[in-house]
This record gives sequence, C-alpha cells and structure tokens, in this order.
Amino acid sequence: MLEFRKDMFADERDDNLHEIGQPTQRQDMLGHVTGTSPYYDDHRFANLLHLKILRSPHAHARIRSIDDSAAARAPGVKRIIRAADVPVNLNTLLSLIQFGKDDEPSLASDVVRYKGEPILGIVATSERAALEAMALVRISYDQLPAVFDVEEALKPGAPSVNSAYPKNTFEYYNKYDHQKLRYGDAEAAFAQANVVFEERYQMSPIEHAPTETNGSIAVPDTNGRFIVYTSTQALFFSLDTSAKINAVPSNQLHFIGGTVGGGFGGKVDTMTEPLAILAARLTGAPIRYRFSRHEEMQFGSPRGGERIYIKDGVMRDGRIIARSVRAYFDSGAYTRLSSYAVVKCAAHIPGPYTIPNVSAEVYCVFTNRTPATAMRGFGVTALDFALECQMDKGATAIGMDPLEYRILNAYRDGDMKAHRREAKNCALIECAQVAAEKANWPLREEFRRMSSRQGGGAARAGATIDRTRAPAPATPARAPASAPQRISYERPTPAAPPPYTAPPAPPPRSVPPPPATPAGSTHGAPRFSSVFGTRRR
Repeated sequence: MLEFRKDMFADERDDNLHEIGQPTQRQDMLGHVTGTSPYYDDHRFANLLHLKILRSPHAHARIRSIDDSAAARAPGVKRIIRAADVPVNLNTLLSLIQFGKDDEPSLASDVVRYKGEPILGIVATSERAALEAMALVRISYDQLPAVFDVEEALKPGAPSVNSAYPKNTFEYYNKYDHQKLRYGDAEAAFAQANVVFEERYQMSPIEHAPTETNGSIAVPDTNGRFIVYTSTQALFFSLDTSAKINAVPSNQLHFIGGTVGGGFGGKVDTMTEPLAILAARLTGAPIRYRFSRHEEMQFGSPRGGERIYIKDGVMRDGRIIARSVRAYFDSGAYTRLSSYAVVKCAAHIPGPYTIPNVSAEVYCVFTNRTPATAMRGFGVTALDFALECQMDKGATAIGMDPLEYRILNAYRDGDMKAHRREAKNCALIECAQVAAEKANWPLREEFRRMSSRQGGGAARAGATIDRTRAPAPATPARAPASAPQRISYERPTPAAPPPYTAPPAPPPRSVPPPPATPAGSTHGAPRFSSVFGTRRR
C-alpha cells in the first residue's frame, strides 16, 4: 500500500479514524427520527398574519400602472406593501463586504427583469385571503426585449438587463468587465503543440429543491426590537442585510436560526426576512412569509448556468503545454453571489496541473433569468467538471491512459502555479496511485514510481522536457479481462508515433520568488489564499 504523505500531513491526518466507519451518532439524529427537531415554522403566535408576494409574469417589462384598490378592500387584508414602503429598496448581498453595487430591488417599482420578480406585498389574516386579494390587483406592462443567453447578452445591441451594469457584465474594481489570468505565452505554445483541441461545456441552472422552502417569521418584541425565526444558512448575512433594507440598527434585530430543512447553498441569499420584518413593523403583528413550492422553483435562486470553453495544446509525450479557458457565469437579472463565483473560478484555473502557459477570461453576465446563487462548491464545481472531461479527451486524443495523463501533468512540490504561487505539499500523484491500486487499474511501472516530491520546480516552469517523466514508448497496456471499462469512450489503439522532436524551450520568465518558509514550519503552518492573499489555516 502506498503511503499518502503522512509526514507532510501529520498534523492534519490521523489514521485512527474517529468518524468514518465508526458508529458515531449525529447530534441532530435523535430529533430527526423522533420528529422533534425545531424548524422556524414550528413557532406559533397569536394574531399571526401572512405575507404573500405578487410577482411578474414577464421576463422583462416596464410597469405602466398598478391598481391595488380592490385588493386593499378584500376580506382579511391588513396591509398592501409597495416599493415606496421599503426604506432602502436596492441591495446586493455582497455590498456588506464592499463588493459590487446595490442593484436588486426588494420590490420592483418601474421595470421587472425576470419572470417571478416581486412587485407587491399583501399582508392578510391567512395565506388564502392574501392569494385571493392578489388576484384582484391589476398591473399594466409594456413588454421589453429580453436576453437569455450569456454570449448573446454580450453582443453589441443586446438588451440591457440591469441598469447598474448597463453592459450586462459585472464590474470588478469599478473598471474591469471580467477576471483575467495570464501566465506564460499561451498563443506561442499552441503554435508549438503537436495536438490542439477546443471543447465547449454547458451546465444548466439547477434548483436546490429543499424539502423545506425558504421562509421566516418576524415577531415584534419589546423596546422596538424584532425577533426573526428563519431557515437561512447565513444568519449574520441575513441579519445585516435585513437591517440595511429596513434602515434600522442591527441590534434591533434578534435572529434565531433553527434546523435548516435542506439548503445546499440556496438559503445563503436573504430572501424572506427583510420584507417579513417590514410587514411586522407596518402592522405591529407577527408576520410569516414562506415560499410555496412554485415560488421556491421560480423565485428561489438556482445554481447559475455556466458555459466554459477550454482549449489545450498537448505534446505527443502527454505534456500539456498550453491551456486557454473562456467562461461565462449566468448571473440572471441581478448580482447576488455570481460575481464572487467568478473570482473562485478564475482562482481554480488551470486545475491541479502544471501547465507553463495559461490564458483565461471569466465573465459574470446578466440575463433575464432568475438570479443565481451558491450551490455546493459553486464557482469551482462546473469548472472541475469541464477540466476533467477535457483531461479525458486529451488523453484519448494522444492515445494515452487517462490516469497516467493526469499523473504526468499533476502539480509537484516546487512547481509554479499559474497564479504565481509555489505548489507545496502536493499529493495528487500519490492519490491517483492509491486509487489505481484499489480499483485494480493498471499503471505502468514508471508511473507507479513517480512522486509529488520529485521532478517539480524550475525545469517544468520553463516547459523543458523532463525525460524521467515521459511515458515509455507506446505499447498500450491492456487491462485484465476482469477489469471494468475505463471510460465511456475507450481510447483507440494508436499507430506508432513518429520520433518526437522537442520544440525549442521558450526563454525563462521572471517569476516572483515564493514567500520564504519559516524555519521549522510544517504543513500546518499558516498559508495564504490564492485569490486575495489573505492568511488562512
């Protein structure tokens, strides 16, 4: 059995597993199986009122007029909430950390930018009374041109979706319309590569579909305070966002989170709390605002659709010498969290592989779709999917085993990443070797001997050939008869390749030296984020 860098991970890894494979009881298990876990909607209050929201039936339209007079007189209706009633109507979640502009209204007043955008709130004695009153509201619209494709949205003459970002792209540092990464000279390297291929990957938006839909209950307390019971995954983000939208000090709000009935990232946005608090302030009564399943699917933020183009330049010996990535994140009509996902995506290019020439552009694009948000590794998940599909296709293109292809190109200690940070404590090679052994996947002996500790550094950064790492000339290794099929498209058996002639090495680049490692430091020493340069553990 191969050792998995135990010396480097000694302070983070204990082979005596205390959780995995052990009969450890989850802290919340007893409550779940007995039905006693507390959710926000389990709280009951006298004189509880219900808030329902009238939403846009159009993806893009100008509101000409709103007539809610009949709804205001309907049985059970206590209050109509309009955009003018919201103290601070424009907001974006990341403005709390000074990232981006306030671009999304809590209630639309002039233009709706996606189907399902909130326009009007109705507070009533029951959800049914609120819904019946909603049917009495008359709104007149002028429909506007809409755009639903990220690349169409960037073309000249495309409809402008978001007035805060009229060019349909998020602005980084108030001047850049995308995140850019440059390392080496990708175009020159493509000209030297033996095989160049480009693929397009498209991910669809995904609804989180939690069993418990988004919701909250706002209750007036003493001394002008409000208690909010909520299903949020981001309690303090929701508290501060609600305080901002309601223009009240945050210490006037007491947020109580309970069991989250499914979130997966979709309950990071502050969806219900601000308007529930506003309704409680306007009526003086407890207010419950919860999404129906239809609202959860239509208005609740999905994972955004991502489109990714990857172009690779590969040598016959399996080395990837150039990679170009162009990616578009569909933010929907407003920012929410997609702009941050783009930063994470750019920080993850080109994957865990040493590639001496990298070029990337990643865009956050506005369309007339439902605004997108976080979901399970968001910003990285789709990119990883695309990168690993690309690795399989690259291995197939040159007739190389896909696992050996990954081992050959994997980060090694001392390699320089495309973000100009030195790779340390690498373990992908060892991980792949252990996985191959456990799966009975045949690796050639030279790949079994490779190590993340050896062969990295300056030679690889200069794109020179490391003869000790090149695969042996090609007799395709065949798996035993009992081995499973490796990939859905079995690699072809290539003809013997012509003798390989190394291209001239490009001139060495001037790369900033990595930070000095303090004497006696270990893998558990403080590290730095590859995105923001901040210290982390």
